[in-house]
Amino acid sequence: MSATKDVLLNDIRSGASLGLRERVRLTLLLSGPAILAQFASVLLQFIDASMVGSLGAGPSASIGLVSTSTWLCGGFCIALAQGFSVQVAHRVGAGDFAGARQVLRQGLVSVAVFSMALSLIAIGIAGPLPHWLGGEEAIRADGTAYFRIYACFLPMMQLGFFASTMLQCSGEMKLPSLLNIVMCILDVVFNCLLIFPAREVRLFGIELTLPGAGMGVRGAALGTGLAETVVALLILYFLLVRNRNLSIVGEPGSFRPERDCLKKAFGITGPMWLQNLVMRGAHVMSTLIVAPLGAVSIAANSFAIIAESFCYMPGYGMGDAATTLVGQSLGAGRKDLARAFSRVTLALGIGIMVALAVAMFFLATPIMRLLSVDPDVVALGARCLRLEAFAEAGYAAAIVANGACVGAGDTKVPAAMNLISVWLVRIGLALLLTPRLGLMGYWIAMCVELNVRGLFYLLRVHGTRWMEHNLTNTQLAYETH
Repeated sequence: MSATKDVLLNDIRSGASLGLRERVRLTLLLSGPAILAQFASVLLQFIDASMVGSLGAGPSASIGLVSTSTWLCGGFCIALAQGFSVQVAHRVGAGDFAGARQVLRQGLVSVAVFSMALSLIAIGIAGPLPHWLGGEEAIRADGTAYFRIYACFLPMMQLGFFASTMLQCSGEMKLPSLLNIVMCILDVVFNCLLIFPAREVRLFGIELTLPGAGMGVRGAALGTGLAETVVALLILYFLLVRNRNLSIVGEPGSFRPERDCLKKAFGITGPMWLQNLVMRGAHVMSTLIVAPLGAVSIAANSFAIIAESFCYMPGYGMGDAATTLVGQSLGAGRKDLARAFSRVTLALGIGIMVALAVAMFFLATPIMRLLSVDPDVVALGARCLRLEAFAEAGYAAAIVANGACVGAGDTKVPAAMNLISVWLVRIGLALLLTPRLGLMGYWIAMCVELNVRGLFYLLRVHGTRWMEHNLTNTQLAYETH
C-alpha cells in the first residue's frame, strides 16, 4: 500500500497521467490514515469527557465552559503549522526536497517561539477566564485549573501539530495516525491514574487495587498533556531523524527564519489566524449564549459537540488529504490535476459524512449515554445530535473544500466567507432563538449556518480563482521543477 502511494505521488511530480481510478485510489490511501488520526484525536476528547462525565454534571460543565478557549489556542497553533507545511507540500511537488527541509528548519524555530509566547498569555488569563465566559461560581475553579494546565502543554502540542502536518504534506499519513492511536492509549492510562482516587476493582474474580491520584478535572488536563508530550517527542524524532525526504540529520542548513519564508508562511497563516478568531471567537460567543442556560445545558452542549465529532472528523481527514494532493499538484504545475483532486475529495468526504450522519441520528441516545450518567444531559444532547445530522452534508463540503483551498494557499477569501457565515448567520440566529428555545435554539442556528457555509465553499471551488494564489506565491518552487 505504501509503495503504491509513493508511486502515485511520484506520478504527480513527474507529470504522468492519473485517471479517475488512480485519483480515487490515491485519495483513499492518503485520507484513510488521516481519517484514522482524526478519529483518534476525537477519541482522546471522548475519553476525557466520559471519564470526567462519570464525576457528574458540574465537573463536565467546567471543562465545557473553557473548551471553546482551548479550541481558540489550538486553532492558532494549527494555522501557523500549516503556513509552513503548505510551502513544504509545494516544494515536494516540485521535487525540491532540499528547499522543503530548509522551510522545515525555519518553521521549527518559528512555531517553538510562538507557542511559548501563546502559552504564557494563556496561563496569564486562566484565572479570570471562567468569569469572563459567564460560568457559575461552582464551576469556575475547575475551569481555571483545567485551562491553566492545558496552557502549560501548549508548546508540546504545537510541536506535535507542526511535525504531523509536515509529514502529511510530504505524503506520509500512516505514521501520524499510528502515533495518534498511541496518544489515545496513553491518555486512557494517565487519566485512570490521575482523575480517580485509588480504588478496588474485581477482574476475572480477582480483587485488585488500582492506584490513583484523585485529581478530578485537573487530572484530565494533566493526563492529556502528558500523552501529547510523549507523542510530540516521538513524531519529532521520526520527522527530523527518520523521514526519507525531510530528515535534517547530517545536512547543513540554517535554522534562522528568513524573510521570504516567513512572508509566505504568514501570507497563508495570517488569514487563517483571522479565520480562527472568527470561528473560535464565535464558539466563545456561543459559550456566552449557552452559559446562562445552566450546568445541564453547558454539559449537554459540550458532550453533543464531542459526540458529533465522530461524524465530521472523517471530513477533516479528507480535508488533510485534499491539502496534500492539491498542494503537491500545484507545486508540480498541474492545475487541472489539483482541481480534479478537489472534486474527488469533496465527493468522498460528503458521502462518508452523510452515511455517518444517518447512524448518528438513530444512535444519538446510546452515544450520549457513553458520555454522561445524567439523564437530563443525555436527553438534551441526543435531541441536539438528531438535529445536527441534517447539517453534515454542508459541513463536509466546507471542511474538505477548505482543505483544498489551504493546499492552494487560498486563505483570504475562505476567512471572509467564514466571517459572514458564522457571525451573521449562526450568532445572529442564535441570539434570536436561544432565549426562546433554549439550547435547541442554538443548535438550530448552527445547523442552518453549516449548510450556508457549505454552499459558500462549493461555489468557491467550482471555479479556478482559488488556485491562482499559488501561482504567484510559489513561482520559485515551479522554477526548480
